[in-house]
Amino acid sequence: MADRNPPTRTVLNREYIATVALDLIDQIGLAKFSMRKLGAELGVDPMAVYRHYADQEALYDGIAELLFDRLDPDSLPWAKDWRALCTAYCERLRGTLLDHPHAVTVFASRPVRSPAAIATGNRMIEALRDAGFTPAYALQVARCLREFTIGHVLTMAVLSVGAERRSRKPAPDDPTYNLLAEAADGAAPGEHFQLGLTAMLDGFSAASGRTRARR
Repeated sequence: MADRNPPTRTVLNREYIATVALDLIDQIGLAKFSMRKLGAELGVDPMAVYRHYADQEALYDGIAELLFDRLDPDSLPWAKDWRALCTAYCERLRGTLLDHPHAVTVFASRPVRSPAAIATGNRMIEALRDAGFTPAYALQVARCLREFTIGHVLTMAVLSVGAERRSRKPAPDDPTYNLLAEAADGAAPGEHFQLGLTAMLDGFSAASGRTRARR
């Protein structure tokens, strides 16, 4: 007897396609990703994807937007002071991207212009303006923080993706073991992120104070 309730296929839409594409990139890496493999993962003809994304670059735009949405920007501490807000944003961006090391270059290589990203950027400038920054200086601060965070994550992603090819560190009894190697042994990968972020925020605060003093 035929099944009266056969399983239904998930309806394709932009978010679902981007989600499956991101999962596939996580599994096989960006270099091995293709629209053909995405079609196979979706269980559809690859041409079906092109009804939702004009080309692979447009799909990558969709993946970048998906990654931004996973920051859940609405839940950032908007009611707290500007330093807490900027710190939370950078930490959340870092954590989200480190969860997808193979896709970091997708996010880093294009602007995210989704309505959510634009609204968040505007809201960030407003928060910094309300804290005493000029809008122009606030934009510079936001850009610096974003670029610092993404640059840091790109470095960490390279280490993560290429871990199996990383060269062996010299042991303390190795003749090539030097002060640099000793310092590296005492530092966990990525722990300098907070050091850099704190230094940047301190610098922004001091520069903003000098600007206000000259008015």
